[in-house]
Amino acid sequence: MLNDYLKMILKAPVYDIARETPLECAKALSQRLDNTVWIKREDMQPVFSYKIRGAYNLMVKLSAREREQGVITASAGNHAQGVALAAAKLGIVATIVMPKTTPEIKVAAVRNLGADIILHGNTYDEASEHAHTLASQTNAVYVPPYDHPLVIAGQGTVGMEILRQHPGYIDAIFIPVGGGGLIAGVGAYVKALEPSIRIIGVEAEEAASMKLALAAGKRVKLQHIGIFADGAAVHQVGEETFRVAQVCVDEVLTVSIDEICAAVKDIFEDTRAIAEPAGALALAGLKQWVKRESATGLELVAIFSGANVNFDRLRHIAELAALGAQREALIATTIPERPGSFRHFCHALGARAITEFNYRYADTDKAVVFTGIQLRHGEEEKAVLLANLRDKGFDVIDISSNELAKTHVRYMVGGHAGGILNERLVRFEFPERPGALLHFLNQIGDRWNISLFHYRNHGAAYGKVLMGIQVPRRDEVDFQSFLAGLNMEFIEERNNPAYDLFLR
Repeated sequence: MLNDYLKMILKAPVYDIARETPLECAKALSQRLDNTVWIKREDMQPVFSYKIRGAYNLMVKLSAREREQGVITASAGNHAQGVALAAAKLGIVATIVMPKTTPEIKVAAVRNLGADIILHGNTYDEASEHAHTLASQTNAVYVPPYDHPLVIAGQGTVGMEILRQHPGYIDAIFIPVGGGGLIAGVGAYVKALEPSIRIIGVEAEEAASMKLALAAGKRVKLQHIGIFADGAAVHQVGEETFRVAQVCVDEVLTVSIDEICAAVKDIFEDTRAIAEPAGALALAGLKQWVKRESATGLELVAIFSGANVNFDRLRHIAELAALGAQREALIATTIPERPGSFRHFCHALGARAITEFNYRYADTDKAVVFTGIQLRHGEEEKAVLLANLRDKGFDVIDISSNELAKTHVRYMVGGHAGGILNERLVRFEFPERPGALLHFLNQIGDRWNISLFHYRNHGAAYGKVLMGIQVPRRDEVDFQSFLAGLNMEFIEERNNPAYDLFLR
């Protein structure tokens, strides 16, 4: 199998359209991690992503009749642009089915490359199903985003370049994983020539389909995936990509949203380029692996796979980057409600930079302060700080990893509300598109009183809403049935300490 892919990769004519992208040493990051870190700059492709390689390698091999019938695919971003550019180069009519939630910047990019666009459904799966239906009706050739040998071979040319460009021995290559096309291609090429090099995949924690599949020995379909790293978020890896990965992949790591955001910042600081979340997965995994292994003096490569990020998302990414790099801590501290106690608390924090304070009077006896604190020495410094505050008599909890606190509470003004009976706090996610918030509210209707509401547009494909809803006990069954019938993701925050301390 490896030799077959090696031949396909060596013969792939991707440079008719793709560029050989540089392999750059990340000097600042290398110094900080005490390893030599190399970044493979696939953001420098004509469509700002490696996806052009696989799409072109498949499409250039279509017969004359297949080209006349045109091609069709489903994608919300990078693959769509790759297919559109390849079609323009080859003179093929291309139709791209994109979810209605796709940011306009990506829709415009595909349209500018000359492809016909159909907006259908709210998710990639809905768009993909529609694209397959259209392909069967029109006889157009469906161009899969990852699960095809020619697509895998096209992506494998990234590995070919890495081995050619690196000046010496490589210890490990870190590769982002979605459907598995990139890691299958790079892994096949590298293992065929240099089997001692470790091939390490990196997935978002909320979309770990390859990690679970390799552990189970078979493909696993996830019921729910998060789409923060939307360029690498799939319910199930490909059949062929999984077959190759079983032979080539040494390990798959999962990283948090905060770790991804920190890696976006790391890439920017070394290259001045801005990665999309999926594009920073590999570096996030590299950093995690170095810490876990206490590795030093190694030659490590991370593939920077894409830079198609919606500008509006950068604010949210920047806010989480400090937490992901362990350069900021969020804490909730209970202090006495009396003159001077707030000053005493600030003294206890010491000479540290404060990123934010949130406080509102709510009780005659005690107050709770939401505080963001800049850290210089990561988890160790945070542990010392928390212990010091407790020694001084403060009741304090770490909420740095509390999703409710990070996404909603820190941006809410006001405080506790008295006299709110039977309140249920629920976090919702719904497809983000014009009119989506109004549609969401219409679904909620007027059956129960809304006691709290917080919504903030993060420029992502899905919006996040925090709601307090007053539900009498007699309506419990109806309420649970109502939630189940909404057909959207939700989490009830019954026992979240951030709710108890700041909102209840």
